[in-house]
Amino acid sequence: MDTSSILNPLGERREFSNGDFYSGEVKGLLPHGKGMYSWSDGTIYEGDWDQGKISGKGKLIWSSGAKYEGDFSGGYLHGIGTMTSPDQSVYSGAWRMNVRHGLGRKEYCNSDLYDGSWREGSQEGRGSYSWTNGNRYIGSWKKGGMCGRGVMRWGNGDLFDGFWLNGCRHGSGVYKFADGSLYFGTWSRGVKDGKGIYYPAGSKHPSLKKWCRSLEYDDTGKFVLSRSSSIDVDELRSLSLSAVNRSLSMRTSTSGMSDHPRELTSKSARSLGSGQSEGQDKKNRVAYEREYMQGVLIRESVVTSSVDRSLKIRPPSTLSKQVSARTFLTFLTGEHNYHLMLNLQLGIRYTVGKITPVPRRDVRASDFGKKARTVMFFPKDGSNFTPPHKSIDFSWKDYCPMVFRNLREMFKLDAAEYMMSICGDDGLTEICSPGKSGSIFYLSHDDRFVIKTLKKSELKVLLRMLPRYYKHVGDHENTLITKFFGVHRITLKWGKKVRFVVMGNMFCTELKIHRRYDLKGSSHGRFTEKIKIQEKTTLKDLDLAYEFHMDKLLREALFKQIYLDCAFLESLQIIDYSLLLGLHFRAPGQLNDILEPPNAMSDQESVSSVDVGVTQELSIPPKGLLLVTHEPNSVSTVPGPHIRGSTLRAFSVGEQEVDLILPGTARLRVQLGVNMPAQAHHKLDEDKEESATIELFEVYDVVVYMGIIDILQEYNTKKKVEHKCKSLQYDPMTISVTEPTIYSKRFVNFLHKVFPEEM
Repeated sequence: MDTSSILNPLGERREFSNGDFYSGEVKGLLPHGKGMYSWSDGTIYEGDWDQGKISGKGKLIWSSGAKYEGDFSGGYLHGIGTMTSPDQSVYSGAWRMNVRHGLGRKEYCNSDLYDGSWREGSQEGRGSYSWTNGNRYIGSWKKGGMCGRGVMRWGNGDLFDGFWLNGCRHGSGVYKFADGSLYFGTWSRGVKDGKGIYYPAGSKHPSLKKWCRSLEYDDTGKFVLSRSSSIDVDELRSLSLSAVNRSLSMRTSTSGMSDHPRELTSKSARSLGSGQSEGQDKKNRVAYEREYMQGVLIRESVVTSSVDRSLKIRPPSTLSKQVSARTFLTFLTGEHNYHLMLNLQLGIRYTVGKITPVPRRDVRASDFGKKARTVMFFPKDGSNFTPPHKSIDFSWKDYCPMVFRNLREMFKLDAAEYMMSICGDDGLTEICSPGKSGSIFYLSHDDRFVIKTLKKSELKVLLRMLPRYYKHVGDHENTLITKFFGVHRITLKWGKKVRFVVMGNMFCTELKIHRRYDLKGSSHGRFTEKIKIQEKTTLKDLDLAYEFHMDKLLREALFKQIYLDCAFLESLQIIDYSLLLGLHFRAPGQLNDILEPPNAMSDQESVSSVDVGVTQELSIPPKGLLLVTHEPNSVSTVPGPHIRGSTLRAFSVGEQEVDLILPGTARLRVQLGVNMPAQAHHKLDEDKEESATIELFEVYDVVVYMGIIDILQEYNTKKKVEHKCKSLQYDPMTISVTEPTIYSKRFVNFLHKVFPEEM
């Protein structure tokens, strides 16, 4: 609005050539005080003015019928006010610069109601949404969708308490049905995905109140709100359960809540014993451990225990914590561990900030030498070169900074992103060590990087192999060998030295990893006790119950690189490496009729248009994996910390570079060890006794991720070689210091069985 021509100091009505008019108080040449302005299109404002701008209290009525009454500032809706839209929906609450921002309440035209926090016009923060059909959600929101921790109660009495992402159940949670039955488990994009425990109605189960409260904490007591949060099935399995007073042959009703996990196959029902009487059932405590893939039940087992009324039921977060042995780092607990993480972040920030501005150049022999070190002391109060910090005094040593700077660029990592990922305000998370080394592992807040503590001997091996490692990864961009981004040492004020290596997290993927395996090609002790297996447990050779069939050219590329990498490790006298294998399973297409629907919320503004209820039609699950010709503009080409290399070619697509399409999920670039499609065939072992676990399918579509790890164990003496060969059930007489080929030969032969060639 142009007010420069308003010249009526007496407050009389003044008309303009464009049909607008103003009536009210003025100051000088501008509206000031009380006044009314009417636009030619029928819009009218009546209220306070300040130096020609709408400011203060007022009422604005648009020609469309929309009406706002409340605070204004500088011509904007700003402050507290009420907006009535043309469709008669009403918002009352805080505004900022014409958009809803802050606490507010909106009643939609269909009588749905949202009451809570807004940000930039969308629901964000804590809030409550009530649907006219009786459904209600209370919890966290982001960009107009349910996101974070929240509770949904349906009109039929069902309830879900857990984590959400973009309007879908995503992460850990508990689903309570109206009849009293419970399912503790994990969801992915709205469907059950992973392991969980189902408690039938009438059975004794963990305290729902305590469990829901425990969802916000990890096993260390640290507050977390993560979509990757998972249920500890192991601890749930050990909880006491009461008898089941209902039939074991339940089925899913397609007209009711499709999320109800009551379906049992006839096979599993038979495995429970068809002759068991109701009286015998009441003497046992029965629950069902189940595993789902994209909403499809693929495996279940019966969990029973004898009656023990003295056993107190507690949520996992309150169970006694098991302290794992940590050899040379047992002192790093509590406050010391906190200081160590702060020191690590300070040192990496210093290292990256110092080396990045240096012009890039080719590495020299001196860059690998003993003098290629950067040492800096970090006093708590700061110095001319270091900032003050809240940790304890420490010394920092950075090994071969120019080499690792070039490696990070070779691996296509942006220096700023690398530094923010590890050194950002969100901090690092300690994770359990999957091995027996006693090392401590930290994970960056965005899951991209793993930081591992090293023994002095491991550091020596890494520095000794670094020149040849640098050449190998430079010559072979598809290498499966672990990618190293930096090696550092912290010396604490009392003299203790802690060494670290920064690596890429192979399991930072777009798809959920359902199974993880550490494969060495050995059988000696290479299994995991079932009682210790949890959803994210890294399993071993004897635990692998599948063989994988993949495209001819993909398999050829895989083994070509495996041979090259094994030859490289042989030359370094290293024989104890592993293939770390991650599997993402796709839901079997045969079960289209029982896949639960995702409760998605697609319209961020009109949440009322979505019925997050129990009468949605069943959606069709993805059918298989589809390879198509690679299109660079259709897939993400941003390199991850574990990704480097060319796009692979597939025989089934005319030997063209390919992308992988997962219907309804994603389109992914296929690279060596990343997003590789395969079929997993379940291996049947007839010698084993029949298990209570029911495997419902024999063939699965899977997406495979892999890399070679544990390459810092050097065995360069005959005594060590013989000892290691004995532990791996190899004949030490067939190997010498100069012939470490037997390990790689058996390692590759084992992988040939895991990834057999098509006949």
